Amino acid sequence: MAFETRELKEISPQALPKHIGIIMDGNGRWAKSRGLPRTAGHRQGAKVFSEIAKYCRDNGIRYLTVYAFSTENWSRPKSEVDAIMNLLAEYLSDVKKHEEENIRLCFLGEKDPLREDLRRQMMDIESRSAKNDGITVNIALNYGGRDEIVRAARRLAQECLDGKLSVQQITEESFSAHLDTSGQPDPDLIIRPSGEQRTSNFLPWQSTYAEYVFMNVLWPDFTAKDLDKAILEYLHRSRRFGGLDRQEKKS
Repeated sequence: MAFETRELKEISPQALPKHIGIIMDGNGRWAKSRGLPRTAGHRQGAKVFSEIAKYCRDNGIRYLTVYAFSTENWSRPKSEVDAIMNLLAEYLSDVKKHEEENIRLCFLGEKDPLREDLRRQMMDIESRSAKNDGITVNIALNYGGRDEIVRAARRLAQECLDGKLSVQQITEESFSAHLDTSGQPDPDLIIRPSGEQRTSNFLPWQSTYAEYVFMNVLWPDFTAKDLDKAILEYLHRSRRFGGLDRQEKKS
């Protein structure tokens, strides 16, 4: 499916963000506003995620990272947590039926606390989809940005203890190589629907220079046009990375 917005249809692919992150928020509020159980919101949110992933693939976005379940979400009612995990199991089973969609799936976060059957499915999908090159979709599951940084620091510390690495060899590049997103470009654009304006522990290291777009739409209502709107906002910003833009250099 091509971009729905005319302006984006005329944009050079090189100008588009290579990596988009989305904090999928608002499922519970969406369901509550309709008198439905929260699980209904998560199911609709999962459907929207699948549609947006394909839309990104079709329009040249190389990487998409979605925040599906945080390390803090375990504090939610057990029935809701179980429903989210069951939805994930359904999604993973469905992925196997649609391997021709050319989507590489990766999972960010600490896998050990997850159900054994989910861990097996996740490993299987990562292996089976490893050669797909249409788009890389990262699902952040049992993910927390600070936890990711601590895990990376521990791995680097162990390498120093084992004599494989010296303290002087620890750089931004070597640290990034120990993160869950190792080998991938940092996100250019991060979108948070639902009206909330905080990052909620999502990719704190990787998003240092990302553009953030906060939108007043609940995730289950999010559409391709909303994504287009966020990308246009991104394109209209001046990304200086600490330097000066062209006008400032001239003055």
